[in-house]
Amino acid sequence: MKTKRALLIVGFVTVAAFTVYALKTPKSHEAVPAITAVTDPSLTFAPTVSNTNPAPVPAPPGMVWISGGEFSMGSSTESESLCTMPGMTRDASPIHRVYVDGFWMDATELTNEAFAAFIKATGYVTIAERTPTAAEFPGAPPENLVAGSTVFTPTAGPVPLNNHYQWWRYQKGANWRHPEGPESSITGREKYPVVQIAYDDAVAYAKWAGKRLPTEAEWEFAARGGLTGKLYAWGDDFHVGGNAMANTYQGTFPVKDTGDDGFPGLAPVASFAPNGYGLYDVAGNAWEWVSDWYRPDYYAQLAAPGGVARNPQGPESSFDPSEPGEKKRVHRGGSFLCTDQYCSRYLVGTRGKGEISTGSNHLGVRLVKDAK
Repeated sequence: MKTKRALLIVGFVTVAAFTVYALKTPKSHEAVPAITAVTDPSLTFAPTVSNTNPAPVPAPPGMVWISGGEFSMGSSTESESLCTMPGMTRDASPIHRVYVDGFWMDATELTNEAFAAFIKATGYVTIAERTPTAAEFPGAPPENLVAGSTVFTPTAGPVPLNNHYQWWRYQKGANWRHPEGPESSITGREKYPVVQIAYDDAVAYAKWAGKRLPTEAEWEFAARGGLTGKLYAWGDDFHVGGNAMANTYQGTFPVKDTGDDGFPGLAPVASFAPNGYGLYDVAGNAWEWVSDWYRPDYYAQLAAPGGVARNPQGPESSFDPSEPGEKKRVHRGGSFLCTDQYCSRYLVGTRGKGEISTGSNHLGVRLVKDAK
């Protein structure tokens, strides 16, 4: 159980699940129960079959045509050994066949520059910039009811990785303009991914831009870049020719990111090679919101009837056994904080999850647009 004292000291705390804690009455958390699903042990990755229809013209600026088609979605148990944290692939199985129609997708994650244009045009105020109310968070201490967001904070030395409160804090004044708090700034970081945006913030931008959030199936089809069953968006080797292929965490987590890949922290978009479809940073850098509600058993539901799921839109509602009262959407792609010591979700078939009103300094979005 997390103590009241720890919550008051640390403040608003989150993990990859990005769940609001400190504004609420602390609760004990039981271990996540095992997911029971009938799976076919012979089910493996079958070849990706891409549509051959040509891209519509003209192409929207900054977007890449994803032809769509049929592919095997999910992650195999072989990926489990690549992370020291157990259960990493449990909600990404079984592997199942999915078909998606063609669509346009942003080549990069949404940038600070683009989001600033939206704010200037609309006057929109993000969730992190709004002061939470006692009505929204009954029982919260008044001193905790301040505008802010979740910020990763390195520890002074190695720590057991069983208590995320040690490296996450709620920071007053943290928002998309000040990702790490009031003393930080995005000046000179116009081409970096915008972070500290909650799900509704991403939806608001998408509507203004005439786009939408991708479904989880669309996102994974695009991220795989036409490859079949590979561990990463570029293949099965984490480094190619000795070169880093994504912005992830090097060094001892959560003490210091040594930046061996060139970036100790967030990187400008398109700093690494694109995947086979021309998409940048579909692994690492910043997590990306997708439109699906999160359920750990959703893949089992899709696979149960057999055949091919066509354009799945996600479950009708959210359910996370570890926090059944929280409404969560799926995150994809991992971030600069992902490491094989704690979270290897830069693996292309794996999943993240997030409480919909919570942002962080490693969570952004990438948008899509329907073909006309």
